[in-house]
Amino acid sequence: MGGKTIDCYCTDKTGSRVELGEEICLVVGGRAFMARCEMSLNNPMWRETGQSCISSSLSKPLQSFDPALDTGGIHSQI
Repeated sequence: MGGKTIDCYCTDKTGSRVELGEEICLVVGGRAFMARCEMSLNNPMWRETGQSCISSSLSKPLQSFDPALDTGGIHSQI
């Protein structure tokens, strides 16, 4: 109306703006999946891409380097 352009964008769970075409990892109902911000019937919406979210985690925290106690494989004359 009136020649004004209206910005279309999606929002993430914190309310931050996500531009059209951008992909993020969404968690809905305990399920995580990649979704892209797209337009549908003049409304911005999230469309699942079919890809899993990329994540990494450690089973336990990294600890400082501990040298091996058994050095049987090292020849002391070298």
